[in-house]
Amino acid sequence: MLKTLNFYVAKNFLFTFLMAMGVLTFGMTGARLVKVFEYISNGVNISTAMLFMMYVLPIALAFTIPWAALVSIMLVFGRLSADNEITAMRACGVSILQVVAPIIMLTFALTCLCLYLQLDVGPRYLGKAQVVVKSVAVDHPLALFEPGIPIEFDNLSMYIDQKNPETGEIKGIQVYNLSKDAKRIEQDVTASSGKIVVDKVAQKMDIILENATIIAYENNNDEHPRRTFGKEMKFTLEYGKEFNRKRIALRDKHLGYEGLYARSIIERKRNSTERICEIETELNQRVALALAPMAFLLLGLPMAIRTSRRETSIGLFMSVLLAGLYFGSVLVSDSLKSTPWMFPQYIVWIPPALYQIFGAIYIFRIARR
Repeated sequence: MLKTLNFYVAKNFLFTFLMAMGVLTFGMTGARLVKVFEYISNGVNISTAMLFMMYVLPIALAFTIPWAALVSIMLVFGRLSADNEITAMRACGVSILQVVAPIIMLTFALTCLCLYLQLDVGPRYLGKAQVVVKSVAVDHPLALFEPGIPIEFDNLSMYIDQKNPETGEIKGIQVYNLSKDAKRIEQDVTASSGKIVVDKVAQKMDIILENATIIAYENNNDEHPRRTFGKEMKFTLEYGKEFNRKRIALRDKHLGYEGLYARSIIERKRNSTERICEIETELNQRVALALAPMAFLLLGLPMAIRTSRRETSIGLFMSVLLAGLYFGSVLVSDSLKSTPWMFPQYIVWIPPALYQIFGAIYIFRIARR
């Protein structure tokens, strides 16, 4: 009978888990999917766009797997409790721990998978996704220009309202030319129309503005800036040089465990306390995020079991709330990475510890009844 019960519980858990993971993963990657379609509409190869999606999928799964596990626990065990199935099982001499044994094993397997995704595959593939984006920018620079989104090169910041990917024509252009120290605006240029001419061989593009209005400022408090009307203006941007320069150094978030470990050895040799703290916080943060399935199991399970029939609709809301609090509390350590005196590499462990301690106490109290 116990095997039948375990199979029944595991089957319900897995079905709900797969459904929740699909929905959550689609929700997390939805914005990037829109970006992919924009790339395709701008002439980017479909295979390149799909490759980008494949690269961002592992890091998305590293977050949606724990979340889906929590949703499944809250919904499945909430329903079993509300329908008095848990009570019936216990009346037959089956303990709570025996009922949840297959879920514990499945959750442990999911935790191991999350560790693999967080420590190695996810960050490395996210770095590859960034490389794809930069290669798209080099091969299809017009894809960079999106209405309402600023494009920044050196000291230029440019906005457009409309563009024609086939002809390179743009409309509603606003260009801000900053000073070398980027502390003030030297020129404010507006034009109703213009054109982008791309030289893919030299990896340069000329932005030609027609009938431009130029407002030149001498300083930040200049109340009478110099104005020039109806002038044709051209900006030359070496986009290839800009993206190749950015491609040289990978951020910590784009390195796997081995890369981070190698970087930490170098920083220890340099005796760079701040950088060591940043790397250690990054590593501890990844492990803490990967342990989310076990933390969610320990805290979510007793909450679901105590659910009454009229409270089953609360399960989904509690799943969102608990997951949001956990991920938010762990990720807040990002803002503390550059402050070693606050020990962010240890602060990151507070949410997992609290979830697992309170969850273990809660389960123990229920199991004794």
